[in-house]
Amino acid sequence: MSNKKLQIEQLETRIRLLSPARTLPNPPTGWIRAIRLTLGMTLQQLGNKLSITKQSVRTMEIREKEGAITLKTLRDTARAMDMDLVYGFVPKEGSLDKYIEKKAREMAKQIVLRTSANMKLEDQEVAGERIKKAIDDRTAIIKHELPKSLWD
Repeated sequence: MSNKKLQIEQLETRIRLLSPARTLPNPPTGWIRAIRLTLGMTLQQLGNKLSITKQSVRTMEIREKEGAITLKTLRDTARAMDMDLVYGFVPKEGSLDKYIEKKAREMAKQIVLRTSANMKLEDQEVAGERIKKAIDDRTAIIKHELPKSLWD
């Protein structure tokens, strides 16, 4: 098994575990504030755990809600509340393999249709079924080779 295939399979295992979390919305107040309030912790208490002021905690909660907070701050805050920060990426297609397939098919279609257009100019038009097979074959080659240009 190629090194790239092994990497994809290992990440796929992790992505499958994260996929259900994709449909869960974040609390409207942000995680920090939601957890803090649920635990009955004051701004001052969390600030003490983080060695910052309660005003800084409030600013941090606002920044999280706005999506302008760093992972380090989230990680530090989670640790201060005796929790773990969990994050990851989940492909919209559901898996890395489907994402790669989609991109490879797009590239294959461009290549095959460009070649087909050139052949049409030379009166060597290719039938629709042969074009479809050529796209399928080229997709398989691109998926196997995973050229860097796939992501351009």
